[in-house]
Formats: sequence, C-alpha cells, structure tokens
Amino acid sequence: MKNERGINEKGQREKTIVFSFSDIKEETKSLHSSQTQIFNSMEQYEKVEKIGEGTYGVVYKARDRVTNETIALKKIRLDQEDEGVPSTAIREISLLKEMHHRNIVRLQDVVHCERRLYLVFEYLDLDLKKHMDSSPEFVKDPRQVKMFLYQILCGIAYCHSHRVLHRDLKPQNLLIDRRTNSLKLADFGLARAFGIPVRTFTHEVVTLWYRAPEILLGSKNYSTPVDVWSVGCIFAEMVNRRPLFPGDSEIDEIFKIFRIMGTPNEEIWPGVTLLPDFKSTFPKWPAKDLATVVSNLEPAGLDLLSSLLCLDPSKRITARNAVEHEYFKDIKFVP
Repeated sequence: MKNERGINEKGQREKTIVFSFSDIKEETKSLHSSQTQIFNSMEQYEKVEKIGEGTYGVVYKARDRVTNETIALKKIRLDQEDEGVPSTAIREISLLKEMHHRNIVRLQDVVHCERRLYLVFEYLDLDLKKHMDSSPEFVKDPRQVKMFLYQILCGIAYCHSHRVLHRDLKPQNLLIDRRTNSLKLADFGLARAFGIPVRTFTHEVVTLWYRAPEILLGSKNYSTPVDVWSVGCIFAEMVNRRPLFPGDSEIDEIFKIFRIMGTPNEEIWPGVTLLPDFKSTFPKWPAKDLATVVSNLEPAGLDLLSSLLCLDPSKRITARNAVEHEYFKDIKFVP
C-alpha cells in the first residue's frame, strides 16, 4: 500500500490510499471466506470478439476455457490505472458477487490482471433497447410490457433490499434471455464502485433521459428513489415507443421533465428550492395529465406510472411496493 497526497476542492492537502495487487488479495481475504475465490487468472478466459464499449469500459464476448461457457468480459477503465485498484471498488465488487436473483445478470468472477480489472458476467446478447427497435410488435403487446416491467421492479427491489443502487438504469443495460424471455438487470452497483458515469469509455456523453430530478438538481443525498424514477421513464418508453424525456443537456432534461410533470415548488416537493441547481427563475409549467402523454395505458398502469414519476423522491413509490401494485394483478409468476 502507498499513500499519495493531493489537493481537494478546498485547497487542502489530503491523503489517498491506493492498494497494490498484493493489498487487494489481502483485502479480498477479509471480505470472503476461503471457499470464495475472487481473483482468478485471465488464462481461464479466451476473448472471442469485442462487442462494444460500455459505460465503464470495453466489453468482450469470451469463452470460459474451463466450462466452455460463453461469458461477457468487461474490462473496467480505471482513471489512474498505474496506481492500482481503489480498495472501495474492491469492496463494492466483492459484495456484488454475493447477489443472486433471477432478474439480475450474475457477476461470476473478478480478475485483476496487468493493472486492469475484469468483470465476468453471464452472456446475454439482447438488450431492451435492441428489442424495442427490432420488435415493434412487442410494444403493441401490453402483457409483454407488463411482464418486463414486473421483472425490472423485482430485480431492483432485490438490489435495494441489499442496499445496492444502480444510478444509471436505461434500456441498454436491461438484458433479455431469448430462451426464457426473461429480463435481467446489468451493471448494478458499478456506479458506487467506480463513480456515477458522466462519459462512456469512448467519451460519449452518458444519456440523461432516465436520470432522476433530484440528481439533475444537484442533490448529494439521493437514494433508492433514483432507480424508481428511471423505471418510470423506461415504462413510458415501452408503451410510447419513444423516450419520455429526451434531453440533450442537464438543463434541457430538467425542463423536459418539468414541462410534463410540472415545475415543483415547496408545496409539491418540500426542500426542492434548497437543492444546489434549483433556480427560482425556472419557468413555472403546470403538470400535464399523464393520460394525454402516455395514451395507450390502462388506468392502473397510469396510476403506477404517476407513482414511479413522482417528483418528490420521498413520496415516490418504492420498488417493493410497486411490485405489489394492482397493475400486476392479472399476471402470475413462478417464484
């Protein structure tokens, strides 16, 4: 382990602890029992092809030489790769290995090799964005939309019960298993380990279309409701076949939200005027009737959508309560 000193935002010198590979192995031992091996060798995995640049780095289709299983290999981009992997990231990723749910893409392995961190996930080649684009008949089937929404909420409720947030939910990281038509959430917990994404690996600006208003207004004390807001945006997009709030900048995103949901005030959202990026000069838009914005939705669905898209995060429905909403009363799922 080595100590490095830097300058913080207040101009004060502060110490940053950076772990070397040997430190990481010791760190891992304290987090896992001897039966759990977190850092396997990269020799176990053979890259087949590069399949994209994700929010956190390059993604490869790969093969597990031991099991012959096809897996997704994510090479994490570290801001300062020459200084090793931050211990906080190791702790967070270690916890994710212990999460098992049918609606979450399983993190199977973590490999630290040549100052890079690789995450090994089960391989799924279809995401909700591709599915909506390539299967227009999907969005015409209310039952299919309902089943996917239910699975999204089940996965989120499980993660939230383990105090894990996503922070960057969008159709591109909701993966679909073609064999079972089940939906699984990818990249859960990575924002806490590696920071909320601002740009992708290729410096493309990360979409703001699903970002909660409290984050856009500068809140630092956000929690699980930010993911619930994102689900509301995705729900509306599945029904409408287009994004609900397609902003091209933070202020444009805020205004697109306010034009539909109404500009909040202290009566609607106590404390909103105290958020760092809230301006008293914001235009005062009235709230629209959601039925005119998302027209192809039954009354129970509109009620759920309005609960998911409540501006005040303290009044926003929880994922657990959303799963129990009457909108899902006609769907039976195997536990």
